[in-house]
Amino acid sequence: MSLSRRQFGKAALTSAALATTGVVGFPRAAYAANTAYVFGYFTESPNQQAADYGLHLAVSRDGLNWTPLNQNNPVVTPTAGQQGLRDPQIFRKIDGTFVVVATDLKGLNFGTPSQYLHVWDSADLTDFTGYRRLRMHTTNGHTWAPTVFRDNSRGQYGIVYSFNTGGRDILAVNYTADFQSVSTQQTFFSPSFNVLDGDIVVDGSTTYLYYKNLNDGNLYGARSATGQPNSFTTYTSGIRIGNAIEAPLLQRSNDGGWRLWGDSFSPVNNDYYLWSSSNIGANAWSAMNQRDYTPPMNSKHGSIAGITDAEYNALVSRWGLPNWVRLKSSNFPDYFVRHADRIGRIAPYPFDPYRDQMWRMVPGLADSAGVSFESVSVPGSFLRHNNYAIRLDPNDNSATFRADATFHRVAGLADGSWSSFRSYNFPTHHLRHQGYVLRIDPISSSSSAADRQDATFRVTS
Repeated sequence: MSLSRRQFGKAALTSAALATTGVVGFPRAAYAANTAYVFGYFTESPNQQAADYGLHLAVSRDGLNWTPLNQNNPVVTPTAGQQGLRDPQIFRKIDGTFVVVATDLKGLNFGTPSQYLHVWDSADLTDFTGYRRLRMHTTNGHTWAPTVFRDNSRGQYGIVYSFNTGGRDILAVNYTADFQSVSTQQTFFSPSFNVLDGDIVVDGSTTYLYYKNLNDGNLYGARSATGQPNSFTTYTSGIRIGNAIEAPLLQRSNDGGWRLWGDSFSPVNNDYYLWSSSNIGANAWSAMNQRDYTPPMNSKHGSIAGITDAEYNALVSRWGLPNWVRLKSSNFPDYFVRHADRIGRIAPYPFDPYRDQMWRMVPGLADSAGVSFESVSVPGSFLRHNNYAIRLDPNDNSATFRADATFHRVAGLADGSWSSFRSYNFPTHHLRHQGYVLRIDPISSSSSAADRQDATFRVTS
């Protein structure tokens, strides 16, 4: 069993696995209409303050910047087995409904054998029914990080998962027609080195398998013309960002491109990175700038499915959008605004206490046309300037405090699609970071590029 598993779970894709021309019962038009995405995951943070082993959901219009649903609380949690999950995959079946499969594991108890997977059915992810556990084998090995794909030659679905046998880490498979019962376990991918965390996408006549090589710690892609067990050949170079990474998550974008997510767990646990490619069949993955994507807060080892506009709206209506925001730095895109020791600053994500980066953006205390930032972790306290430095102070309801804590949100000085925040009572000054600490300074569209970048933030969640 991999020691790195102590920090990480598995990722997978869902709707991309449907992208096979001529899937019986699920014509291309039915899923070509996808205009948005849903992300399923569990949560952890560096010191485990955010640890929650239920199914969490987030939505996105562009598949890059994500909005957690249900206040980033779970929408369903297992009630059997270890009563917790890791590595959930949301997969759209050929009838258009969804199945959710997940590792039967709560927390970091990786030494416990697990023979089962958690399973739910769902019409549109607004409700989850038919909860059950599927037994995949009868050994003392583990059943981790499931990924599902449609095998048209069999008329069944393959459930591929990480399995340990005789000191070897391999990928195993069981086949099913209904996710109620499964065939006998088979070896699916067992190269000369140990592997972990497979993710499978079928594209045309080719089946792609991405995995982690436990010998060198990198992510790789393999492919097969048949998708059958023991038929895959590695075709990519190894890729990695950070000291350690796991859980390749393949995402077919609705515009036809490809993305590959990976969850880094060192030097800090819980940091997603992203690569893109216009051609999954080529060895041509390019790392994306973190400025261009924002995974769900505290998300771990999940899966992404394409959804329709109606499904997006139903998810938002059922589970609700966050009542808090985060502020992401433009020129330090892995940094978010937080408070520490009552000082406003930016800090590299992820961190604990994770709630110190969460803000209720409320109507301005001095002018309702503006905004004020109330701390989620210290209710009643707001970001305000004092001698130009930004502090987190309790609202004393004085006119001075209300003015100091009010900002006008304007188009980003460095990027008009982002935001800048102009001080209410010092209208030539904007909120900015300097030396990672927040303050207000006189900054305008004619200021230096560096100053304008320091004063530009993305309002996200």
